[in-house]
Formats: sequence, C-alpha cells, structure tokens
Amino acid sequence: MNNYRIIIQYDGSNYAGWQEQENANTVQETIKNSINTILREDVNLIGSGRTDAGVHALGQVANFKTRHELDIYKFQHSLNSVLPDDISIRKTDTVDESFHSRFDAKKRSYFYFLGKNKSPFFYPYSFQYRGKIEIELLNNLSNTFIGEKDFTSFSKKNSETKNKSCIIYHARWRETNDLFIFLIQANRFLHGMVRTITGTLLRAIEKDLGEDYIDEIFSKKDREAAAESVPANGLFLYKVSY
Repeated sequence: MNNYRIIIQYDGSNYAGWQEQENANTVQETIKNSINTILREDVNLIGSGRTDAGVHALGQVANFKTRHELDIYKFQHSLNSVLPDDISIRKTDTVDESFHSRFDAKKRSYFYFLGKNKSPFFYPYSFQYRGKIEIELLNNLSNTFIGEKDFTSFSKKNSETKNKSCIIYHARWRETNDLFIFLIQANRFLHGMVRTITGTLLRAIEKDLGEDYIDEIFSKKDREAAAESVPANGLFLYKVSY
C-alpha cells in the first residue's frame, strides 16, 4: 500500500471540529469524502489530533493509504479543486508505509490570538479581549505550566482520555500591533486544554493572582478550579513536529 501525508489548513468556523462524527459537518469527513471521490476508493484518513468545534489549523497533518500510486501534484490540485474554500491542502508527499500521523507526532504547537483593537480582518479569528494585558506577568505565569504535569484541571470533564499527563515544552506570549499572541507547545494536548489554560492565565492577571493560584488549580485536579475557556475562534493548530 502507498502511504501519503497531507498538510492541511482550515477555517474551523463552519465545522464541528476535526473528528468525523454522526450528524455533524467535520473537517476529517469533508476531506475523506473528497479523496474517496477522486480515487474511487474508501480510504481511512488519520489526523495528527483532534481540534474542537470552531478551532482552526495552519498545519494539521493527516495520512491515508491507497492502492493507487499518485501523481502527488495532480492529486493535490484535484483535491483542492473539490474541497470547499475553507479547507486547503498545502502539501502532499509520500511517506513510509509505517508512518502514522497521530502516533508518530512528537510535538504539537498552537497559537491563541487576542485582538487588541477592533479590526474587520482579525475579528473572526481572535478573542476581542478588553482586559488589561501585561506581557511580562503573563509570561511569568505561563512558566508554571512548563514541564510534565497532570492537566486534569485544564481538560473537559467528559474527556475520554484517562491519562491526563502532558509535557509542555514552550508557553510564551508576544505582542504585535494588532494582537497578543500565545504560543504553546507540548507532546500532546487534552480536550479543551489550550483554551482553558489561556482563560486561566487571563483570570490570573485580572484578579492579580500569582503562581500559587496556578499551582493550587493543578493540585485540585478538578476542572471547576480553573477558569472559563476562551472562545474557540482565536485558536489555531500551528504545527505538528515529527
């Protein structure tokens, strides 16, 4: 069997997330159905990980196997031609038959965008936060998330994942003319984890709370201890590293 990897960008606004599910429009199903139409073959499209409803991607990775040997340039052009405008295949390449986009991934990186000013261009893709932002304080608090920890308090209660341990490698904020940008990188992320971490950091600076507040949330292992999640429209899966 031939194994092909695709790098995908999508606007998640009109989708119930990445993962295929009943009675819902999803990114995975949309791409899979388009591939099936082109190849006239029922393929299994494997994503590097799930993104929630309304979350976007700049570098989602997926792979599929087929009995066909593809002209990857022609195939990518054909696939983009039949996909809706809010999904784009940015790259297609051949990989070893053993490659698995989810299990072989080493690191995953996300951006979260906070809008500083009203902008018709950034509004749909950022959280229009009106609280006071102190980059230095946010970065100091973000450092408390780095390392291997149990993120039970930062994942949705209905998560099916039993192992809640994740390793955060990087968590840093920076400022541009229009946005505050949070970049976080880990070996894995739990359901709702990035949005809950972001919301908790914003609550911490709103209430003038320090590192002890974050440490206490970790120790409670209870989603109710953390803050409300920020909206999905500001979150982007940036990159998956292998």
